[in-house]
Amino acid sequence: MKIPQIIDMIDIGVVTLDKDLMITGWNNWMINNSKIPEEKILGEPIFKEFPNLDTPWFKRNCSLVLRFGSFAYLSQKIHGACFPFEPVSSFHSDFALMHQDCTLGPIRNSNGEIEQIFILVKDVTQIAAYEKKLISLSEKDGLTGINNRKFLDTKLTEEFNRHKRYGRNFCLIMLDIDYFKRVNDTFGHLCGDEVLKKIASLINGRTRVHDIFARYGGEEFLVILPETILEDSIKLAESLRSLVESEVFTYKEKTFSVTISLGVADLNEGVKDEKE
Repeated sequence: MKIPQIIDMIDIGVVTLDKDLMITGWNNWMINNSKIPEEKILGEPIFKEFPNLDTPWFKRNCSLVLRFGSFAYLSQKIHGACFPFEPVSSFHSDFALMHQDCTLGPIRNSNGEIEQIFILVKDVTQIAAYEKKLISLSEKDGLTGINNRKFLDTKLTEEFNRHKRYGRNFCLIMLDIDYFKRVNDTFGHLCGDEVLKKIASLINGRTRVHDIFARYGGEEFLVILPETILEDSIKLAESLRSLVESEVFTYKEKTFSVTISLGVADLNEGVKDEKE
């Protein structure tokens, strides 16, 4: 099937398949993103070049289109990328593959009989990138850049439920900055902000990848320690206390020290709710 010129010009992928799922159409968008020329792929089974589509859900949707003339919508969030292409722009470097939404539908002849299937491939990587950025912004504390209270509450519930289900170890470290008001009163609130950012950076650099560190509020912070026993949590707390105590803080050529106080707790059988 020769792709009409207008379909070759649009900024969307167009693929057509016969009843045996052989490729009969392959527009310029598909050529440019796949790096596969039309003459090489026409007449080939779609599964030859894209074995990732050789799945029950894809075959089932193709069957429904051919039998009933229905439409099928394949979402990136559910099915992943139908065609594993690289993102078009380096702006989307966070993603290894282009994010796509695909639509499958019937192609009928002059008698209304279904002869082929079309697949429309839409690049939604930019939308996915913005969504990821918005989610990240909603979960980060605006001053320190670490996780915020909203993110913390969600993760606390998740870890509590995981503990109740599997009985895994689970500890918390709560900490706050000693006499933080004195820092603000002596050096000003801008200095206080710098102290918060510095302490957040110090502690964030000492915690493990799977630990969850967040600003609880004001000068208070909390560390969630999954899969950690109480003794190890106490050792980490003492390490964090010593780390901050040994740090020299500087603001407008003035130096001073800051200390923190910490409390450690593990989850015991008497706790029935994460809010306890």
